[in-house]
Amino acid sequence: MAIPAAAKETAMSYIDGFVIAVPNANRERFIEHAKTFDAIFLEFGATRVMECWGDNVPEGKLTDFRRAVQAEKDESVVFSWVEWPDKATRDAGMEKFMKDPRMAAASDCPFDGKRMIFGGFVPVVSLSS
Repeated sequence: MAIPAAAKETAMSYIDGFVIAVPNANRERFIEHAKTFDAIFLEFGATRVMECWGDNVPEGKLTDFRRAVQAEKDESVVFSWVEWPDKATRDAGMEKFMKDPRMAAASDCPFDGKRMIFGGFVPVVSLSS
C-alpha cells in the first residue's frame, strides 16, 4: 500500500504538545500571552501554533486532562501544540526561544507553569481531507 503524499510530508514534522490549567478569570490575559509567545515560536521556525480552550473536558474514572494538570473548579484546561518542520528546526528554535530576552515577560504568566505537562512527538499518522 502506497503512503499518501500528505502522510510522507508530515512524517518529517515534529510536534511539541502542552496541557495547562488556566483560571477562567485569566482567559483574556492567556489569549494575549499566547499571541505574544506563539509569534516568537513562528519567528524561530515553527510552522503552526494552536491554543485550544477546553470546551468538553470530561472527568475520567482513572485519568483525565483535568487531573493531569490539577485543574481546580474555576480553571479550564488548555491544550496546545507547536508544529515544526522537523526536530532539528525545533531544537534550534526552542534554544533561541528559551534564550530570547522577551522571555522575561513570562514571569507575568496567567497560569501556574508548575502544573504544565509537555512533550515532544514524532507524528506517525496524519490524515486530512
